[in-house]
Amino acid sequence: MASPRVDVRKLAETRFRDPAAVASAYAARRRRAIVGPRESLMIIAADHPARGALRAGDRADAMADRSELLARLMVALERPGVDGVLAAPDVLEDLLLLGALEGRVAIGSMNRGGLPRAAFEVDDRFTAYDADSIDRFRLEAGKMLLRIDLDDPATAATLDTCARAVSALAERQLVALVEPFMSRRVDGRLTNDLSPDAVVQSAVVAAGLGTTSAYTWLKLPVVEEMERVAASTTLPILLLGGEVSGDADAAYAQWEKALALPTVRGLVVGRSLLYPPDDDVAAAVDTAVSLLPTGRES
Repeated sequence: MASPRVDVRKLAETRFRDPAAVASAYAARRRRAIVGPRESLMIIAADHPARGALRAGDRADAMADRSELLARLMVALERPGVDGVLAAPDVLEDLLLLGALEGRVAIGSMNRGGLPRAAFEVDDRFTAYDADSIDRFRLEAGKMLLRIDLDDPATAATLDTCARAVSALAERQLVALVEPFMSRRVDGRLTNDLSPDAVVQSAVVAAGLGTTSAYTWLKLPVVEEMERVAASTTLPILLLGGEVSGDADAAYAQWEKALALPTVRGLVVGRSLLYPPDDDVAAAVDTAVSLLPTGRES
């Protein structure tokens, strides 16, 4: 990993003395369309800290050092073929102040209230961006997490708020990126069911949220029988990277196979690329970009 090139002292000074600089950075950012000429997206995910999820691989606090996280993000964002980043306001705004989001896709993470291991975890409150702020701050999309626990009544509130957010983003012609899971408590911990049947069920529920699906995309895990999962919807699917894998080559092979499916339109990967086992962020990102299809039949 290259030495950090992030002046945290300068960032902190700006935030202390000139908080209006954040709004100015939003307004001045050079934007780009979320769908580029390549038609396959490579997005770096960094919204984990906003839920207190700091682990990457065997490092329990890997994402706790903001200078290191920002340095890794900047390495990733500078690699050819990377389209942009997904993050909560604090990380996106650090990157804005660093000038790292010029000409990049910026996706705002919306509901970060379902903290890991909390009794209220499935009740994913919208504690970060909302549709209005995503529009006002000129972001390209909003992302929401939807854990569906059929045994937890709080799931109903999360379904309702996600549906309202999908509708509100669509009214503004902004993409709603929904990340659904069928989940259940196992020994008191909320666990996502990654069986093909469960992923299909989560996908079709998420696809039906809101008053229109015109601007809805899905963020789905790569699982067995991915062909059946991808065939369950006509909505664009971005694949999530998940936990850091000890066998990176196997993970890349799974991604490459899934990326060839007609509804799959790219990758949204965070820890697997930012904290790879060999700590070479640039090489990990370059490998992921190389997996993206170079063209599709019309």
